[in-house]
Amino acid sequence: MTTQTLTRRPINWRRASAWALVILALVVTILPFLWMLRTALSTNGSLASNSANLLPADFSWGAFKRVFGMQSTEEAIAEGGSGAAIDFWLYLRNSIIFSTVTTAAQVFFSALAAYAFARLRWPGRDKVFSLFLATMMIPGIFTALPNFLLIKNLGLLNTFAGLVLPFLFMSAFAIFFLRQFFLSMSREVEEAAMLDGAKHLRIFFQIVLPNAAAPLATLALLTFVGQWNEYFWPLLVGSEENVRVLTVGLGVFKSQSPQGAPDWSGLMAATIVAALPVLILFIAFGKKVVNSIGYSGIK
Repeated sequence: MTTQTLTRRPINWRRASAWALVILALVVTILPFLWMLRTALSTNGSLASNSANLLPADFSWGAFKRVFGMQSTEEAIAEGGSGAAIDFWLYLRNSIIFSTVTTAAQVFFSALAAYAFARLRWPGRDKVFSLFLATMMIPGIFTALPNFLLIKNLGLLNTFAGLVLPFLFMSAFAIFFLRQFFLSMSREVEEAAMLDGAKHLRIFFQIVLPNAAAPLATLALLTFVGQWNEYFWPLLVGSEENVRVLTVGLGVFKSQSPQGAPDWSGLMAATIVAALPVLILFIAFGKKVVNSIGYSGIK
């Protein structure tokens, strides 16, 4: 009679450690969002007494109702809100206009510049490109004051023109990103078009741009997210209600606290609603973003 011995596969400690790190990273990344949702679904009066509870304290949709203007002043104050009117939809519209206009213009002009750096030959091209890359090391706060003085002297404070002008043209990152892709494109089709008499602008619009749809969409997404989260410049030049963007509006929402403490439930609800467009975009196009960044040679 024979006996079979069952041998266990030895534990791969490296693999186990890698999975443990991945799980830890997921927890650290997701937990703040869950805590935001938990706070948004709680009432302000119950947050302090249930601070250690991961579930909503005294579950309520009141915070979201305050954000969308569906609560009366008395109801908002009773639930710990300020009772002040916040035009959430106006701020949302302003953010969409600001982000969309700056994204479209910046991607277009950056594509033109990237094509010039990748395909055209002119004196000092590489030196100018190196200068553009060097500007990526300059903090934005250094250029805020000169830009503010320029916008003020032009009389464009509290206007959409004043909001978008500093972001309307090229960015060093966008030029570098697209130039890497243009350098990897085959020149054969472009050279054939030149033999047929096509000029650079026609080649750019009819050949280069259609073949660069994926990196252009990726750059547009990354630029849109950056502009959507922009806070300092819109706060500096767009303090009036009619041009106030959502990030600045959230700061105003937080400061309106006559009861001595911010409306944390309402603030978290507004933050979740403000983050939803960006979250949806990343869920829809996240894989394309990663693939395009890798293909463009950014390590």
